[in-house]
Amino acid sequence: MSSPMHQDKRVDQAAVTDESLMAAHEKLIGKQPDEKAHYKLAPLALLFLFSGLIFFGGTYLGRFSGHFHPKVYNEYAMPPKAGEVAAAPAVDPIVLGKAVYAQVCASCHQPNGMGLPPAFPPLAASEWVASEERAIRIVLYGLEGPIKVKGVDYNGVMPAAGPGSGFNLSPEKIAAVLTYIRQEWGNTSGPVTAAKVAEIKGKEGNRAAMKVAELEKLP
Repeated sequence: MSSPMHQDKRVDQAAVTDESLMAAHEKLIGKQPDEKAHYKLAPLALLFLFSGLIFFGGTYLGRFSGHFHPKVYNEYAMPPKAGEVAAAPAVDPIVLGKAVYAQVCASCHQPNGMGLPPAFPPLAASEWVASEERAIRIVLYGLEGPIKVKGVDYNGVMPAAGPGSGFNLSPEKIAAVLTYIRQEWGNTSGPVTAAKVAEIKGKEGNRAAMKVAELEKLP
């Protein structure tokens, strides 16, 4: 007869209970915390920053969204009620003109209307502002070439701001900003109407920037 098979020692080593395996795993897990991921809490400053941005965004939308109504163009207005026609609120041309000036004109002509020599002439007490015909055309089509204002020479480029330009100001906004300029910083000229701006736009059509020689022919 053949000799009995010798017992393999590896079989004895593998013969472990479930409890011993679980205990071994728990022991290994307890000794090896997750230190390689390098997790850290976000700085409190970032937490406050993003919280503040979210709060500001929510407040801004709540105040200026017009309730997201498709027919509300005034961010302060409430949407019209069912069956009600919303009346257009009266706009003070001086208030509107001041806002347009701050957005479009102030960077060159400065908030105080004193300009930036030698490129951008002043609007304060300017003889060019007093002429309605000239002022409207300058804003509509821009101005290129040298110009003398209050005895001082300037040579810069003013871009067009009328309909179809980069600024795309409507006749109402052009009239408002000119009305504001013509009554500010020592200027005492009368208001400009949107109808007058539209009239000159219709007369001149689409054209290049104005030149001083052309403007000097106008009253």
